[in-house]
Amino acid sequence: MEEFGVYAVFGVNCPPQMLLSSDASSSVCVAVPPSVRQVVLFSSGPWEKRICVHVGLNDADGIPITIGKLTPYNKCLTWEQWEEETWTDGVTLSVSLEGGHPFNWSETSFRLVNVVLQDPAAPVTARELNGKRKRERLAERGDGSKVPKAGEEENVCPNSGTEKTSSVHKVRGQTNSRQKLFANGAESSKTKAAGEDRGLSNDAGETQGIVGKTPPRGSSRTKSRQSKTPTQTAPLIRPSGRWGQTLCPIDAQTAILIGGQGAKMQFCKDPMWKLCMEDMSWVAAETLAEGPTPEARIGHTAVYDPDSKRIFVFGGSKNKKWFNDVHILDTQSWRWSMVEAQGKVPPLAYHSCSMFRGELFVLGGVFPRPNPEPDGCSDSLYIFDPHLSIWYQPIVTGDKPSPRSGHSACVIQERYIYVFGGWDTPVCYNDMYILDLGLMEFSVVTTSGKAPSPRSWHGSAVLSDTKFLIHGGYNGNNALSDAFVFDTESSTWTELTLPRLSVPRAGHSIITMETPGRRPTSEQGGDVAASFGSDGRTLLVFGGGDNEGDFYSDLTSVPMEEVLGVEKFLLPVRA
Repeated sequence: MEEFGVYAVFGVNCPPQMLLSSDASSSVCVAVPPSVRQVVLFSSGPWEKRICVHVGLNDADGIPITIGKLTPYNKCLTWEQWEEETWTDGVTLSVSLEGGHPFNWSETSFRLVNVVLQDPAAPVTARELNGKRKRERLAERGDGSKVPKAGEEENVCPNSGTEKTSSVHKVRGQTNSRQKLFANGAESSKTKAAGEDRGLSNDAGETQGIVGKTPPRGSSRTKSRQSKTPTQTAPLIRPSGRWGQTLCPIDAQTAILIGGQGAKMQFCKDPMWKLCMEDMSWVAAETLAEGPTPEARIGHTAVYDPDSKRIFVFGGSKNKKWFNDVHILDTQSWRWSMVEAQGKVPPLAYHSCSMFRGELFVLGGVFPRPNPEPDGCSDSLYIFDPHLSIWYQPIVTGDKPSPRSGHSACVIQERYIYVFGGWDTPVCYNDMYILDLGLMEFSVVTTSGKAPSPRSWHGSAVLSDTKFLIHGGYNGNNALSDAFVFDTESSTWTELTLPRLSVPRAGHSIITMETPGRRPTSEQGGDVAASFGSDGRTLLVFGGGDNEGDFYSDLTSVPMEEVLGVEKFLLPVRA
């Protein structure tokens, strides 16, 4: 029987080299030769009781460039220099095995292996040459290529940087200053892109569901230094700090967390978790599901279809890589599948995606450069039909929203989609549009009351048949902490004071779930109670960042009564 092993291929002419085997060390750190620009890692043989293989590609200072994981269902990983902007000479590959080995994680040490290629001077591949030529063409100024005019800014969003974003790591002895998740609106697009993805490491916290950084409760904050250990020495019991993830409810007491990015531009090495409301616990779920898992990403969407009991994941980005793929997680069989879709939809990130009558309605989002045009946000509506596995664009009338990304979209009464806010650099929006799904007609919503200030990457949640919540976000300069409820019947904004949500954050997730151990009662006031949400539900807020270098992993719960002040409207309890 073939024995288990983990192998690496360095470059195009190097034979596979065994890094881990069933009878050898459970961890190894490999120096990647300077001439190598491609690395392939794969497993061979039966996994048996082995859980996963943690993998990290690190720079010369031991700072992770990117992190991945081999599992029994995802047995191959690849890296290429032209996809990883922070790849420099002195890169190392760290690999460690979890499960199936009786070793002590706290005492595990790494052995450094020098890799010798059969042909260190291997010829440059056609793809590498094309990537180099492409970068050279973009750098030229006198060949007729389009160059932004003075004062003209590109549309930017996290992960869309046009230059290397790891310069803060490359100078030895340099102090780690605070790094911003999003950049100030007055900065150039390159500075924005370089600052939007950065952050410092996370500290341990005390609130429920916290691993990594706890949102500060006072004005003073403390910073911990980023650990340079290339692999974690103990399995996480809760998600790490992150922003740009999705948290998708699949029933009254279960939600699935997918993706996200944390400190130092790391795409989370714990990309999938299951939240169980019964005891407010997290369960690492990546190895629970079979099939090809989606590649690490940020700015994607995940929507649950209660009829088919499937989660649809669409789009997003990873560094300079953008996605327009559709992945489906069947929550009954716990198996991933990737759709071979017909029709055209551009790669998009920071779009909105709504489920209506079994179809996905994707609006807005950021285009990758340079396709379909040199930078820009979308104002188009695309619909995906899962039954036919086809994308199409419907005929839409009325006044549609201007191009934007980072906006929110709430489905109300299974008939209307309310679109709020967003960003099309350098402008942030706080306007409101409604899409009538029966007429397929857009219209501007005229509102009253104190409206939220312009923002993007805010959190939103439907509270009832007529109300939805907007919280936090990024206004072009700072992360926000305010909260507002919009009443669709009166078209009125109401600002809320929610002490539990007083920490500024953007790129976070907000959902409503059933409160553990609580069921609605007939004494709660009939229609009044239902209207204001006193049905035993809880508002949950997870993750996000503060634009000052902190990435959160806290899970904050707010009773629905506190959100909407239901206690003022409850009818007296009958004797």
